[in-house]
This record gives sequence, C-alpha cells and structure tokens, in this order.
Amino acid sequence: GRKIVVFQTGLNDAAKDEIVRHAGGARLKNLDLIGAKAVWLPSRAATEKLRAHPAVIRVDEDVIVEALDRKGGGGEITPLAQVLPWGIDRVDAELVWPSENTADPVKVGIIDTGISNTHPDLLANVKGGVNTINPRKGWNDDNGHGSHVAGIVAALNNTFGVVGVGPAANLYAIKVLNAAGSGYLSDVIEGIQWAMANGMQVINMSLGTGSDIQSFHDAVIAAKNAGVVVVAAAGNSSGSVIYPAAYSEAIAVSATDKNNVIASRSSRGPEIDLAAPGVSVYSTYKGTGYATLSGTSMAAPHVAGSAALVLNTPVGTYDANLNGKWDPDEVQKKLQNRAVDFGNTGFDNLYGWGLVNAYSAVQP
Repeated sequence: GRKIVVFQTGLNDAAKDEIVRHAGGARLKNLDLIGAKAVWLPSRAATEKLRAHPAVIRVDEDVIVEALDRKGGGGEITPLAQVLPWGIDRVDAELVWPSENTADPVKVGIIDTGISNTHPDLLANVKGGVNTINPRKGWNDDNGHGSHVAGIVAALNNTFGVVGVGPAANLYAIKVLNAAGSGYLSDVIEGIQWAMANGMQVINMSLGTGSDIQSFHDAVIAAKNAGVVVVAAAGNSSGSVIYPAAYSEAIAVSATDKNNVIASRSSRGPEIDLAAPGVSVYSTYKGTGYATLSGTSMAAPHVAGSAALVLNTPVGTYDANLNGKWDPDEVQKKLQNRAVDFGNTGFDNLYGWGLVNAYSAVQP
C-alpha cells in the first residue's frame, strides 16, 4: 500500500528513488518539505526492507484524511439580496470593513476539496491554486466542502449571496481531497508544501485524521516556522481533538451554535485554542450554489478569516520578537486575548480561550 518514507539528510533524489526501487516499491511523489517521498510498496516485506535501510529514518502510513462537515447540503436558493450569515455577524467581522480592512491582499490557502471555479460570489478573490491529487487536473471543487469553507473566509461583499469574514482576501484553492471529501495524507502534505512555496500567510485545514503521523506533524511545524498561520478544525466526534488540530503549532477551533453553546458533536480537549460559529452555517457551495452545513469545518474558517484581518493591521505591542511583522504565535495570542470568554473563566477544554471576535482583534 501507500507509505511515506522519510530519509536521512544528504541523499539526492536519485539515491532515494533507488532505495525505494531496490525494496520493490515505486515513487508516487516527492515530499521535499519533510525530506520524504510518498511511495507504493507491494508487501509488508518490502516495507520492512525499507525500514531496515540505514538511509531511512522511518516509514509512516499514508493515512486517509477526511473533510469535517457534519451534514450534507447544496443547491439552496440564492437570496435575492446579499445576506449577512449569522456566523460572520457573531464574530463582528462586518464592523471591521468600514476601516477599509477587508483582508486584501492577505493570501489564504484553503487546503480542502478545491474551490468552485465558476462561483460569482468567490471567483474574483480566487487568485490561483493546485491539485495535488492529480497535478494535470484543475483545482475546481467537485465536492462542495472547500467552496463552503472558502465562502466563510472570503465570499465577496457584493449585492447577492453571502459575504465572508475577510471579503477581499486572496483565496488559493489547494485541492487535496477528492469528490468524496477524502484523500491521502501525502497529498495534504504536498498541499502544505505548495502553500509555503507560494507565499500563503494563512492556511485553513477543515480536515483531519484520528492518526498521529509524525510526517504530518513535521509538515505543520515547517509551515509555522516559515511564518504561516495554521488554522485547523478540531473534529466532530464529541471526543478528543483530531490531527492536525491537536498539534500545538495549529490553532485548533471548536464549533458553537447560535446560543454560543459548544456544538454537541464538536471535539473538545486541552488542545482547543478558540471557538467559532459552526452550526447551520450558510455559505457558498460547488458550482454556483449555496448550502447550510454544520461542523468544526465551518468554525475554522471564521478564525482563518479573522487571522487575515489581523495580519492587515500593525503588529504594535504584540511584536514579541521585535521583528516588525506578525508571526503566527503573535496572531494567535491576539486572537485569543480578544476572544469572548465562554464556559469556565479563562481557558477551558470546550471553547479554548473563547469565541473569536474579529472586530476586537483588529483594535490596537
């Protein structure tokens, strides 16, 4: 089956390929970000042969990663006039825009099922993308999930449909999941790699797996170290936080309803950093459609959009390392400090530091 093989440093590509071939395997793709290759191995014996090679650090499972919405939808009627979705209203994003901060030109990568390449409420903000499942194919969304997430971040502020948290952010469609909303971890890692190479400032991952795979953690660490704000959905199991949200380098987001109560299905635990609206959220969908979906998938992009708005403000007193620019830890700290505290006073396992508030977060 599919594996991720991590090699010792100092080997060139040809040498790595030869090691894989010698074990009876075939290379699927390079994952240079973490010094690895995704490979196909025909047997357990081939896997063990690779594990035993002195140039191989480890062999990880290329696990399946899933999109994290809880209810299907799509094909709903477009409102005649633009509506302000309750989640955008709840995080007070619309109070930010009169200051001429609409998150333009912050680059936000949507690592997901793609983004609709025909949606009039999204297309002007989509500046590019990639399909890591099949690079010969485009990044168009054939599922709907990625378009829904993208709309929460940055649907256009026009006269119809919906509007996003940062309605002029630059969206990038990083298609790592297929039409069924699932995909291989190696494709997700390649998506993170592409995001870094193409200057993303924020990445949203409304996806995850229950498996803690070191290669996944290494990719998230690399992204954060490169200055990327990593936002991830906590999961919809009612149980523990899944990966990558459970990694400390990611901002883990739980979901709340219209009463500011944590969603019954939202994952929870000490890894939660922030909460955001995630129940019955109306947003853009595949094609030119709109849909109402629920899940931490919908909560995370409220935080990603808020992060984009913060990145468009002076770093000021939050400049902990005095480098004159926002770093991921500084963005996260400001979002947490300005969140609306729910649950137990201060931090708790349901809401983290509280419900994100974009307006409060952009104030000096």
